[in-house]
Amino acid sequence: VAASGGYMMACLADKLIAAPFAIIGSIGVIVQLPNFHRVLKKHDVDYEMISAGEFKRTLTTFGEITDKSREKVQEDVQTIHDIFKTWVKEHRPSVDIDKVATGETWLGSQAKEKYMVDDIRTSDECILQACESAEVFEVEYEVRKSIQDKLVNVLENSFEKVLSRFFTQSRNDIYQ
Repeated sequence: VAASGGYMMACLADKLIAAPFAIIGSIGVIVQLPNFHRVLKKHDVDYEMISAGEFKRTLTTFGEITDKSREKVQEDVQTIHDIFKTWVKEHRPSVDIDKVATGETWLGSQAKEKYMVDDIRTSDECILQACESAEVFEVEYEVRKSIQDKLVNVLENSFEKVLSRFFTQSRNDIYQ
């Protein structure tokens, strides 16, 4: 998934590769929260908020949201969206930003058609290709056994051998 802020960061890559089933895009901005002001008012519950600065708290969960506050939030959201679009356009100049900055997401293959990604490959395909052009080492991690574990292992093996010899000898004695 390279959506919203994830896509913004992915745009920094020299080459952007996506799986065919990847979710790409979501170039948009959203602000949402519930507002319980009317519920509180209906039940005679007061909510007090003290702040300094006219727009310190433009949206609030419990207070009344004014038209002026709502307009300020919309203005801020639009500013952020414009900055987001500029960022993508600077780093992915072939993208038609007006067509893709709608908040929508696309599968990897659709995103490639819109020049949002450069290539379509799975992570396995990327790893295999990287192995062709790089020196790859096989590394095994061996857990070191404590002295007690080694001793128990030796005793278990010795005990198994003794039992095996005993039962083999007993069986041979019975069938002779």
